[in-house]
Amino acid sequence: MIVLILNSGSSSIKFQLFNMANERVIVKGLVEKIGEPDSYLIHDWGNGNSQLDIDASDHSNALEYVRKVLVDGMANEKTDMGLIDAIGHRVVHGGEDFFDSALITNEVEELIERYAVLAPLHNPAHLIGIRAARDYFPGLPHVAVFDTSFHQSMPARAFRYAIPNDLYTEHKIRRYGFHGTSHRYVSEHAGALLGTPFTGITAHLGNGCSVTAIQDDKSIDTSMGLTPLEGLAMGTRSGDIDPAVVFHLVETLGYSLGEAKDLLLKQSGLKGLSGVSNDLRDVEAAAERGDKQSILALEVYAYRIRKYIGAYLAILSDPQGVVVTGGVGEHGTKMRELIFEPLKPLGLELDIDKNCGYSGGEEVISRPESRLKIIVIPTNEELMIARDTVRLVINSHP
Repeated sequence: MIVLILNSGSSSIKFQLFNMANERVIVKGLVEKIGEPDSYLIHDWGNGNSQLDIDASDHSNALEYVRKVLVDGMANEKTDMGLIDAIGHRVVHGGEDFFDSALITNEVEELIERYAVLAPLHNPAHLIGIRAARDYFPGLPHVAVFDTSFHQSMPARAFRYAIPNDLYTEHKIRRYGFHGTSHRYVSEHAGALLGTPFTGITAHLGNGCSVTAIQDDKSIDTSMGLTPLEGLAMGTRSGDIDPAVVFHLVETLGYSLGEAKDLLLKQSGLKGLSGVSNDLRDVEAAAERGDKQSILALEVYAYRIRKYIGAYLAILSDPQGVVVTGGVGEHGTKMRELIFEPLKPLGLELDIDKNCGYSGGEEVISRPESRLKIIVIPTNEELMIARDTVRLVINSHP
């Protein structure tokens, strides 16, 4: 099957085309500034980026340009493969209705729209892209893959907030968790690497960060909550914070609710603590120059991760180790050391040489005698979406 993966934002569409016979990426690209006069499309067929200036007035119009790039590119590859057999869509929030990915129907669209209240920055944009794609490719099966579905295996003691019951029963205010596609991908690969269903911790570390406790391949707790704001300190998000801070910002310091929301979502985390950047590399460079706020930002970032790892080791039965992934997890050599060196008493012994020498791929970077393994596994959410798309399409036509 040839599977097109779409990740639609409010003014953008990221895409990848997979040949699932060998799980090869044929082309990947991005449409930016949809609805603006200076919209453009970047695409890469494996030989570097090419950019086209386009006139993408809306998402449907943007898909016309995407399809043209695909048709022209496939012709240049001189292949007799069909253009597209199915389309997979990333969707951030599936609420409690989706324990798995789903073939998209009108009813599924309605449910995605219902959960837009819990993901107002993401679900409406995903829905625009889904509807445009279903209109533009009406004869193809479309599949929604939800960031939240992997975490629907969490028990109530993990996902319920200690607030009045009716806020959950009537309004579904609870912890949902995110980055589920990434956590599922790396946990499956960790299980394959270790030869057994994975029990341990997966840490998706980047500009957005989350940690998940996994027991026998199932999520039993995760650091993000009702929204992706809860949990770890991130690039620009505060992570865990006393809710009364919001009251203080609004009632005492005169912030509007919108300003308080912007502060916690976009002005906090590494960016807020360092005053330098939300990019770990910039903060590390400033710390090396002796900038005290940047040093503190790195310490807070690593400390919060260590706290969650310690907490999740306490709830797992016979954990095998910790997997790190994401931009920081895969490329943050110094941050991995900052996270794991203090965790020796918990059985996580980092091999400094392996950590410094890591250059990609799946690799155990803990010492041979370490009771628990430390593993780096590059994530691939798009491939996970493509695999789910193939699985659901095949299962719908036995």
